[in-house]
Formats: sequence, C-alpha cells, structure tokens
Amino acid sequence: MKNRFSLLAVTLLIAGLGSANAQLNKINFEEFDLDNGLHVILHQDKTTPNVTVSVMYNVGSKHENPDRTGFAHFFEHLMFEGTENIDRGQYFKIVQNAGGTLNANTSTDRTYYYETLPSNQLELGLWLESERMLHAKVDSLGIATQKKVVIEEKKQSYDNRPYGTLLQETMKRAFSVHPYRWTTIGDPEHIMAAKDEEFQQFYNRFYVPNNAVLVLAGDIEIDETKALVKKYFSDIPKGKADLTYKPVIEPALNGEVRDTVFDNVQLPLILQAYRTPAMNTEDYYALDMLSTLLSKGQSSRLYKALVDDQQKAIQVASFPLGFREPSVALTLALPNMGVEVKDLEEAMDAEIKKVQDELISEKEFQKLKNQFENDIVKGNMKVATRANTLARDYTYFGDANLINTELDKYLAVSREDIQRVAKKYLTKDNRVVLYYLPKSQQN
Repeated sequence: MKNRFSLLAVTLLIAGLGSANAQLNKINFEEFDLDNGLHVILHQDKTTPNVTVSVMYNVGSKHENPDRTGFAHFFEHLMFEGTENIDRGQYFKIVQNAGGTLNANTSTDRTYYYETLPSNQLELGLWLESERMLHAKVDSLGIATQKKVVIEEKKQSYDNRPYGTLLQETMKRAFSVHPYRWTTIGDPEHIMAAKDEEFQQFYNRFYVPNNAVLVLAGDIEIDETKALVKKYFSDIPKGKADLTYKPVIEPALNGEVRDTVFDNVQLPLILQAYRTPAMNTEDYYALDMLSTLLSKGQSSRLYKALVDDQQKAIQVASFPLGFREPSVALTLALPNMGVEVKDLEEAMDAEIKKVQDELISEKEFQKLKNQFENDIVKGNMKVATRANTLARDYTYFGDANLINTELDKYLAVSREDIQRVAKKYLTKDNRVVLYYLPKSQQN
C-alpha cells in the first residue's frame, strides 16, 4: 500500500502508470451490471489455479475537497482496518492463511483493491470485498490509528526522502485550479483536522456499488461466478449521492514557470514538466512514444547524447503521467560531477529541438514500434495485471475493450505525429522547470 518516492522509484512507478497495458492475443471477457449499479467484468484464464478478485472505485485525489486533501489515500489504508464481520487487523491474516496475497493503491483518478487467491477461494475474496463495500469500519479508533500511519508515511516517503517532494513541488506549479495540483498523499494538516463524521461521509459517498467495477480474472467458471457475485453484492444498496464528476478546465500555462527547490540531496536534479493531453487521446499515444524515444534504454536519444557522448548527465528519464485528464510529461536529469545545471538543461533542450526540427529515422521508428509491441505483449502476461487494466479502462473510459485495441492506437502513430507533438507540447511556454539543489548551495 505504501508509495516510495526516491528518484528511481518515482521514475519507475509513474512510468508504469503511463505504459501500454495490452496483449497481442485478444483477451476475452464478459460484462454485466447489477441492479445497484455495480459493473462486473469476468475474464477466464485457466492456465494456473489462481483468481484475482479486484474492485476499483472511481475515487482518487481529484475527487477531494481542496481543504481536505489526502482522503482517498487515507481510505486506502483505513479499509484494511476491518468490517462489522471482520475483526480489526484480521484482513491480511485471512487472505494469507488462505494462501493469497493482497494490496491496494491510490492515484489521482481511482482507488484499487485486490486479492490474488487460489481459485477454490474465490468465494472468500468476494465476501471480503463485499464486506469492504458495505460494512467497512469507519470508527474513531481506526481513524486515529490510520492518521498516525499516514503522517508517518508522509515523513518517510516524501519529506525525509531525497527528491521525495518532486511531484508535490511540480504539480502545484503546473496546475493552478485543477485538483491535480495536489498529490495523493495530500496535506497532513487536512487529515489531522478532519472530524470522524467527515470520513464517514466520504465513505458513504464514494465506496458504493454504482461507483465501482468488480473484476474477477483467472481460473473461474463463468456461470458459477455470476451466481456468487449476485449472492455477495446484489443486496448492497446503491449510493444516494450524485456522483457526477465535472472536469475542471485548467487554463493554459502561458509562459514558463521556473523555480529552485533546496532539498536534502547530494546531487542536483533538473526537472522539466510539460503540460500534456489525457490518456487515450491520439496525442497522448504519440507523446508516450516520444518519451520512449528520448529516454528508454542506453540507446535512447537523451541517454546516448547526455550520458554517453557529452557525459553531462549520470541519469536521464522522460515519461508522461498517465492520468484520466490532461496532465504533464516529465523529463529528468542528474548532472555529472562538475557540470553546471544550466549547461545540462541546454543540452536537454537541444535534444528536444532535434525531434522538433527533423523526422526521426525509419530505423528509429521501427525500433520504437517494436519496443511498444514487446511491452504490450509482456504487459498483460499476468492475470492480475489484466484485471487491473480491465478495471482501469472501464473506470476511466467506459471501455474495457481498450485492453484489446490499445496496441493499434500506438501503431497508428506516425513519425510525423511524433514530430508534431514535440512541436506542440514540448515548448518553453508550456512547461515548469525545477532545479533541485543541495541545501548547502542555498544563500
């Protein structure tokens, strides 16, 4: 459940959010709705005797009030406290004693809970998730306990970790009105100030069947599974709140935002955050391919130019944040010993200008397409990953079949598209630039 935000962890974690998640072979699944609004997706794969039971709730940090940030992440923890029928602290033990594993994670756009169990424990997983949806303990003891947990996580994973505040510092400058301006961890002062009834209201509003998708993937029998889903979920009342989400339109940046953050770091870091379109748009796919061209692997453009040839950097990375609404794409670099951050930034800009000025070669383009095909094939080899992708695609886009069509969307990108999005989005008046410097350099 806990997020780790070192530079490498941030890079790998967020890049994973924006990576392709599909498979060349068609993934078959069935969908249906219960009368209470719960959407159900069933995917049968009898390769191994395991099943993933997962629920994705359409609630993330963007659904929070600006003066009560961190609630979605807080509930990621709180909903393991127990239920009316599961004693406090027993959730993990029940799953582990059944030979399974479990976890959860929160993003800007959704919260995801899942268990992977032996297939003969399917009914157990359904009971656990139905209990979480209907009877979760939102009481004073659990709230007080998790307040301490979240505050400590904020200290360890963000405040006291080198570059741990990277996303927080970036997003609050990249956005002025959209709730993406705060990160999922939220403000500890908001969590501490919140009253117990505020948490109860948040649970009653968002953790309801008509705001969730249940995905069951693995060694299941379809008809039997449908009957079990109805047994455990059909009697859960539909939520009464109006869950219509009204997207916030963020105004254009209209000029470069540049700042310096002095932190407990030994090496400086340069970050460029470019405002970019949402996932599942033509330009997003082109930008994702552009980021791979720039920084994936030692033969990528930024690595080859800045690390190998010019020896100005010891590490580079570039990736879009895969969010449901328009977001940012990040480019990061750590300067080599003795290299001025300004010189490294100019070298980064020069490589981006090359993509803007010239079409990439056919050889590079073919390599790029091969990389995405390979990533997509590997991306959904695990049943648990397929469950996550099906849930995400339905929650974000109302289209679980995106799992089967995403590859085509990447392969439809042309060399001209890559050049076009580089010109359109990777401009100085559309970016935030942060220098992370050691505190010893602060005047």
